[in-house]
Amino acid sequence: MNERPMLVLENITKVFNRGSVNEKIALKDFSLTVQEGDFITVIGGNGAGKSTLMNVVCGTYPVDSGKVLLGGRDVTRLPEYRRAKYLGRVFQDPMMGTAPDMEIQENLALAYRRGKVRSLMPGIRKSEKAFYAEQLARLGLGLEERMSAKVGLLSGGQRQSLTLLMATLKKPDLLLLDEHTAALDPKTAAKVLSFTEEIAAEHGLTTIMITHNMMDAIRCGSRLIMMQEGRIIYDVSGEEKRKLRVEDLLERFRASSGELDDRMILG
Repeated sequence: MNERPMLVLENITKVFNRGSVNEKIALKDFSLTVQEGDFITVIGGNGAGKSTLMNVVCGTYPVDSGKVLLGGRDVTRLPEYRRAKYLGRVFQDPMMGTAPDMEIQENLALAYRRGKVRSLMPGIRKSEKAFYAEQLARLGLGLEERMSAKVGLLSGGQRQSLTLLMATLKKPDLLLLDEHTAALDPKTAAKVLSFTEEIAAEHGLTTIMITHNMMDAIRCGSRLIMMQEGRIIYDVSGEEKRKLRVEDLLERFRASSGELDDRMILG
């Protein structure tokens, strides 16, 4: 099977507050190639550049230099709203990614119709409702029985599960998970992560997942990269990744003089 790059970042540099006392180099001559179907976990201490990486891919932050290629398209100068149709994204905050004052089924309809020409036809068709109910049932949360409930009434875990479903309802070129289980209790986080793996495998989704949890980073996905000071200091996949232990990652951080924050150690 021929591998096809889904995402290519070429020599990306992103500097905040350039020329001031608060200058911060978030990404430094950063390059990364993500093959179609890859599931990459990304770890690193605070300020390593992980979230900047996500925002550069999404177009939230323009780059100072370098190229961003998505599915073979040069999207470097493409604004965020025009990249959105290629991407699915789930944020750390369960309150982001959904419209709280709209019904569950209305949120799903917005996600399902993303990128389509909007029609004047009101409401959601019966066939659509049946499809949404079928998808919601997979979550095992009973939301298929509450499709007319306002999303703002859901718990954090229910809302994050719904956001993940919305992000993957129309198969995105790239799924971006920005610490999407960090704000959840351990039991709910495990459930959301399990559904993440299931849906990524089922659709062969190219996925990048930022996490502070080293065990999750090792267990999930096909490849792991460690970031520090805006660059990749460790990149591992295949059998080598499967044999990794948390102690190995801690040693890597120490060897590169990386600072470990409490969330990483406790995670």
